[in-house]
Amino acid sequence: MIDLSLADGSPEDRLRLHDELRTAATGVGFFQLVGHGVTPAETAALTGAMRAFFDLPEAERLSVSNLNSPHYRGYTRTGDERTGGSQDWRDQLDIGAELPAHVPGAGEPPYWWLEGPNQWPSTLPELRTAALGWIDRLGEVAGRLLHELLASIGARPDFYDAAFAGHPHLRLKLVRYPGTAPDGAGQGVGAHKDYGFITLLLQDTVGGLQVERPDGSFLEVPPMEGAFVVNLGELLEVATDGYLKATSHRVVSPPGARERFSVPFFYNPRLDAHIEPLDFPLAHHAPGATADPENPLFADFGLNEWKGYTRAHPEVTRRHHADLIGPAAR
Repeated sequence: MIDLSLADGSPEDRLRLHDELRTAATGVGFFQLVGHGVTPAETAALTGAMRAFFDLPEAERLSVSNLNSPHYRGYTRTGDERTGGSQDWRDQLDIGAELPAHVPGAGEPPYWWLEGPNQWPSTLPELRTAALGWIDRLGEVAGRLLHELLASIGARPDFYDAAFAGHPHLRLKLVRYPGTAPDGAGQGVGAHKDYGFITLLLQDTVGGLQVERPDGSFLEVPPMEGAFVVNLGELLEVATDGYLKATSHRVVSPPGARERFSVPFFYNPRLDAHIEPLDFPLAHHAPGATADPENPLFADFGLNEWKGYTRAHPEVTRRHHADLIGPAAR
């Protein structure tokens, strides 16, 4: 457990914070964060609106289906998202910063399709307020955490500020895991690494999040009241040549018909940001980043985000972007 409020303490407190951050980020790549300043009232406003959304009749949830959105915003029915080509047994609402649609012009990369408006159910105005407020609030927390993390390895805290200037690509998912799939499969979401910078996860008390150990076994991440689970993305691993760790993780479906709710928030740079290697004094200790030839990582963040969404939501891709994908994916 890491207490971010130590950043406001004495020099000794800040040194302790940096030691703990460095140990967690170079070892497991996952940790629980407290002292972040997000209040129980703010959390309750979001989780209450989230549960109200999932309590809506299916027809109302489908009125904001992501199949309507070329920007991959909106509701995804249970089983319609895939990780590693396999079906995830969860439904969710994808939300991002509220921006006008950016339809790519001639010569512009297709990832600009990922900027655009959200879809909101007309009967739940409080959902829009809570979700957009959460994006702003956690953007502040994650930005502060990134500064302290970079300082902990001797880098300039503001090294990546330019990559986040303007309109960083901040997104969240409101996720429900509705228990075990009818076929008994336990994949709530399959094992994967996040490909961006930092993920802050709010989870309920049910559990099911697991982190992969070096030996290939999985370790349960227990829910902790008032804490965010933090994991680092592959871009930070590549930028530090493997010094910081992006760790594979998964969610095992809750047993029977028991539901699990979670809210992952993704703190990522602008779509057109080019991520430079990090200059830091401990670089000579870096072991080298891991690489997956089936899922290459690009220095231009938007290319990774575009690849991720087009693969995870194939029906949306076929409906809106068939001209931008290969015949085998149609």
